[in-house]
Amino acid sequence: MNRLAAKRISRQTWGEWSWGWFLIAPTIIGLVVLNIIPIIQTAFLSLHKSGDFGRGNIYVGFDNYVKMFQDAQVWHAVGNTLLYALLVVPTSIALSLVVAVFLNGKIRGKSIYRTIYFIPMVAAPAAVTMVWRWLYNEHFGLINYVLSRIGINAVDWVGNPKLSLFSIAIIGIWSVIGYNMVLLLAGLQEIPKDYYEASDIDGASKMRQFFMITLPLLSPTLFFVIVTSLIQAMQVFDVIYMMIDVMSPAYNNTVSLVYLFYNNSFKYSNKGYGSAIVMLLLLIIMVITFIQMRAQKKWVNYM
Repeated sequence: MNRLAAKRISRQTWGEWSWGWFLIAPTIIGLVVLNIIPIIQTAFLSLHKSGDFGRGNIYVGFDNYVKMFQDAQVWHAVGNTLLYALLVVPTSIALSLVVAVFLNGKIRGKSIYRTIYFIPMVAAPAAVTMVWRWLYNEHFGLINYVLSRIGINAVDWVGNPKLSLFSIAIIGIWSVIGYNMVLLLAGLQEIPKDYYEASDIDGASKMRQFFMITLPLLSPTLFFVIVTSLIQAMQVFDVIYMMIDVMSPAYNNTVSLVYLFYNNSFKYSNKGYGSAIVMLLLLIIMVITFIQMRAQKKWVNYM
């Protein structure tokens, strides 16, 4: 009897496993096809030098990596990418949290405000960048026009190497506030109202409720937003590509790792070297994500 029971249990367990694998199979297949295989191909290509007309790649071992670590422009790109992420991620998340808390309250036209904040996320990056290029224009841009009305001289927001990365970071912050706001708003709505009612009875202020109830219970959503925002910021390309030309004096102060990869792979037809740059970016993202995963145990509270 015991053996028959064991067989029945094992069959039931096998059936549950089969259904589980069947249900997650599309996600696994998509992950392998769209992520794992391209990573392997990129790592393989980084060990080669691109042949003429894209054919006959020549195996060069780790020469591309040696060249990359000796390339000052690569380290400029690493610094620019990290600085961009440092400017965009904390600021955008802080603003998104403020907007989410505001829209989670009882206000009129809540749906309209949510739509307005989310519009930049659904707009085409090329269209968004073209609008900001006009706003930043030194001679007839709207920002400099407003400054001229109050007696301030025109500012070269894009061409000035000292200001260009900050100008691009403002676009990045503006673009992601809506998306992060929606995620944080969903997390806020999952917090039970009982906590706030109990704290009201105890006489807690709104500020104390925010730091003692809202932030701790929102920390899982906040952690997800931080991780995804950092990964997205580290892959910045389209805004810089459309705002800064290779011949611009601000190029070295704004070029990102993905922009450098694009130039080497498609402009200079050196896909092997470009692949090595991408592998460096992948390594940096993995290290940052690993640190975040270890650090989240100290501040993320799961209900």
